[in-house]
Amino acid sequence: MKNYTADAIIIGGGIIGCAAGYYLSRKGLKVFLFEKDYLTAGSTGRCICGIRQQFSTPLSIKVAMESMKKFQEFHDTLEKDIEFHQGGYLFLAHDEDKVGTYKKLIALQNSMGLDVEYIDVPQIEKLVPGINTDGLLGGAYCPSDAQANPFLVVDGYAHGIQKTGRVLAYTEVTGINIEHERVVSITTHDGNEYFAPIIVNAAGPFISKVARMLDLDIPIYPERHEAMITEQMERFFDMMIVDYRADGCYFNQKWGKGSIIGCYTPVPNVPGQDTGTSFDFAKEIGRRMARLIPKLANIKIIRQWSGSYEMTPDGNPIVDKTDIEGFWIAGGMCGHGFMLGPEIGWVAAEYITEGKTPYDMSSFALKRDFASREVMK
Repeated sequence: MKNYTADAIIIGGGIIGCAAGYYLSRKGLKVFLFEKDYLTAGSTGRCICGIRQQFSTPLSIKVAMESMKKFQEFHDTLEKDIEFHQGGYLFLAHDEDKVGTYKKLIALQNSMGLDVEYIDVPQIEKLVPGINTDGLLGGAYCPSDAQANPFLVVDGYAHGIQKTGRVLAYTEVTGINIEHERVVSITTHDGNEYFAPIIVNAAGPFISKVARMLDLDIPIYPERHEAMITEQMERFFDMMIVDYRADGCYFNQKWGKGSIIGCYTPVPNVPGQDTGTSFDFAKEIGRRMARLIPKLANIKIIRQWSGSYEMTPDGNPIVDKTDIEGFWIAGGMCGHGFMLGPEIGWVAAEYITEGKTPYDMSSFALKRDFASREVMK
């Protein structure tokens, strides 16, 4: 019999790994979490902090709404202020196709209990003073959507893990060891071996690389996205604004400090793990934001960065066991990791310990057909 170091090993120190590790520890498991860099060094620490519930499939809506409950309870549960603020999300419609799509999805979202509505241009002008209404037809607005600080959230979960387990930053997993088609241990860059019967691959943009240690081909691919933050300014709007035009962008105003944080989806996409930045992005994000809200034309960008979306073929995550007993995948968040992370971590912990998911998660299964695409990316 193996002398196990831990009951479960997590690979990856972002929101998914830390949430899964925390909820596993809540189930009574001794958890060791390994991160090759610092916590949040992957996708989580490079996101723009938005938390929304407006999605296009029942499962994503369900996961997002449950995740929001966990964000709301975070302060009481983990005794940590995460700068959580429910300022809403506003998806703008500049063409009739978007109007029709939003209204159809709002009907689905409302049927699941989400407080989202279609609002007209005068209502938008009240919510976002000074917005350019040229070509604007309306928007989908959910006031309970939110923002929070990803560094504080991950820190809260990590401290929860450490009450009974360990978090080992700057410790890269270089090997996963199996016997009789089941995992038994991991090896780290310093030659140490740690034993556990459960290993969760939550390595974000590196999930496929980690899985290849076991000759597994996982359909998760990194894609570069750039982002920026501006100097502080007086607050004048409260929600994340999403402009879905081909040359649109999305941004919000940080709660408390008033800086604008935002990004846009590059066309064509930029595959790979490069985290470099470009002057073209800084110039273009400024143009796009100022077109939408002219008063932002002269605000200064003080920092820009890039990070990886972990893309799957259908824009939905993967939360499932693999053919190797004890080896699990939790990731492929497609830019939604921070907002869905608390619930994904909880579901993963339930699935691992109970042998079944708490509700139907087949749309996030590893061996699905990837045919049901997420519309509200």
